[in-house]
Amino acid sequence: MLPDTVLPESLLPRRDPVQLIDPTGTFTPDEQYALPGRDRLIDGYRHLVIGRRVNDQASALVRQGRLAVYPSSHGQEACEVAASLVLGDQDWLFPTYRDTVAVLSRGVDPVEAFSLLRGDWHSGYDPHRHNVAPQATPLATQLLHAVGFAHAAKLRGEDTVVLAICGDGATSEGDFHEALNFAAVFHLPVVFFVQNNGYAISVPLRRQLAAPSIAHKAIGYGMPGQRVDGNDLAALLSVLGDAVSAARSGAGPRLIEAVTYRIESHTNADDATRYRSDDEVAPWREKDPLKRIRTYLRGLGVLGDGDEAEIHSQAERVASTLRDGMNAETVPDPSDLFEFVYATRTPQLQEQAAMLAGEIAADAAGTGDVK
Repeated sequence: MLPDTVLPESLLPRRDPVQLIDPTGTFTPDEQYALPGRDRLIDGYRHLVIGRRVNDQASALVRQGRLAVYPSSHGQEACEVAASLVLGDQDWLFPTYRDTVAVLSRGVDPVEAFSLLRGDWHSGYDPHRHNVAPQATPLATQLLHAVGFAHAAKLRGEDTVVLAICGDGATSEGDFHEALNFAAVFHLPVVFFVQNNGYAISVPLRRQLAAPSIAHKAIGYGMPGQRVDGNDLAALLSVLGDAVSAARSGAGPRLIEAVTYRIESHTNADDATRYRSDDEVAPWREKDPLKRIRTYLRGLGVLGDGDEAEIHSQAERVASTLRDGMNAETVPDPSDLFEFVYATRTPQLQEQAAMLAGEIAADAAGTGDVK
């Protein structure tokens, strides 16, 4: 039997995603979710502008051969920014490969954040410095890591909320179901945030699930689910902020589905025109999250020309830092091959490391064998 205090109806998401500011920049009050303060929205807009500029710069770096791959979040920046801004300094973010803007919004250095996508070793940044886990390329694996981290934090009595991001494609993985079930059973402080951008590479959402929505899956695990307009920064801040607060208060996990769209191809290696038309993409360009919040703030008179100039100048500085960092050649250290495999090297690794070191020394001395 269900506990008397938990009714299935209380776990169900709304039919229509929560929206506070529509694509025209008009605010409509909501009975459940409050509009964030103006300063918070202005700060969010600043991060949006920086995120868009970073997306554009990264795409250019791919074409120049300075990045191996880039999964753009163009059009999804509001999801990225909100996921970062709703967290406290003590909280943790577990991102995917597409969430670089969220990583930057947590304060990670741009060059370090992009090292992974350049092909350098490890993730490029220290996860403990800003409480950001390494960006996960395999689908949904980071959700299990996030749940384990939250479980440990709860056992230690820490005031930590974990926000784990994934895409709609990841919800088809077994790791997604295992993570949600474990989090719900152990009542962990985790917010699962799904960016439903319509496609798992070329597979549309309608071919991935039979449920009314991704958020409706939450009821199967005994946790509340909610849908939110993924291009509405204000709604995202409110809905995600409420979920984080609930998790922090001991109310357990939440599943939040942001309904958005992937404007660009899956990555630079993908040709999106093979499975969708320009006519499908066009309406989503009109729902641009930057244009929406900018129109609202300009209408209030709290975002002037000077403010915008300063914000865009900051975005250019970030892009310049990224560009200069990616243009600088790195010098790999072959010993790193053995440095971070085990905490204590095995005899085999010791032998291999010594062999490589000897070969490098012989080559430098000009005494190595030429074959």
